[in-house]
Parts: sequence; C-alpha cells; structure tokens
Amino acid sequence: MKLSLYLETSVVGAYLDNGETFRRDLTMRWWEHELSEYKAFSSILVRRELESVAEPHRTGYLKLIKPLDELELSEEAAILAEGYISRGIFHRKFIADALHVALASFHKIDYLVTWNFGHLANVRKQARIRLFNTAAGFFSPVIVTPEFLVHS
Repeated sequence: MKLSLYLETSVVGAYLDNGETFRRDLTMRWWEHELSEYKAFSSILVRRELESVAEPHRTGYLKLIKPLDELELSEEAAILAEGYISRGIFHRKFIADALHVALASFHKIDYLVTWNFGHLANVRKQARIRLFNTAAGFFSPVIVTPEFLVHS
C-alpha cells in the first residue's frame, strides 16, 4: 500500500516559481519522477488559494492539482484547526496553515508536504502539533519539504 501525502499550496506554487530555482527544480523533479509513488491529495483549501493567484500561473497550478484527490474539509478538521489557534500553535491570521495541518491530521495522511518553513516545516511547531494531536486523540502527519522525499 502506498504512503499518503497532502500537498500544501507552497509545493504547488514552487513548481512554477522562477524566483527560487533550487526549490522549483527540486519540486519539479520530485513531482514528475516520484510523486506517483504516493497516494497524493490536495484539498478545496489548496484549490481556493490557487484560484486567487493571477494568470499566467493560476491555470498551470490548477492543472497540476486536477488529477489529485481532494480531502474533504470536515467540521472535525475545522474544530481541530480552531484548537491549534486557541492553544497558540497558530496565530488566527494563519488559519489556512492550521487548516492544512488539521486536514492532514484528521484524514490520517502520512506526510504533509510543504515549503512553508515559517509556519509548518519547523521542528518547534511540529512538536507542539504532535503534543496537541496526541492529547486530543488525533493522528500527527510528518511535515516535510519535498527534498526529504527525494530518492538519492
């Protein structure tokens, strides 16, 4: 059985990012050669964030996520995200980041893949998420950047 992963918006954005060539090239290589080894998911949240991007990138981003299954934004995931905010794990202005983690947690996704180092791919934040999820009886996804999933 394939491991599952949830692609947060920053990974999709990196695919067409001409400003960060290392990130773009690594994301493209991983997406094209290794993503198929996983059961990959997106969400309506990712789709909505990408729909707000200006052209010419919007169409390309939406085309990238079209073949991916979308995780449902359930009431339970929304409540979990609110728990992260009430405990100070995420500031309210970063509710989307809290929702990404809550979606991956609620749906028991193995890896949440992100390039967001400030709010997601950072060990202190991950430790707090893990503690909260464990206490609340939720699964904790491993939060990684694509480079951690690249084969040598």
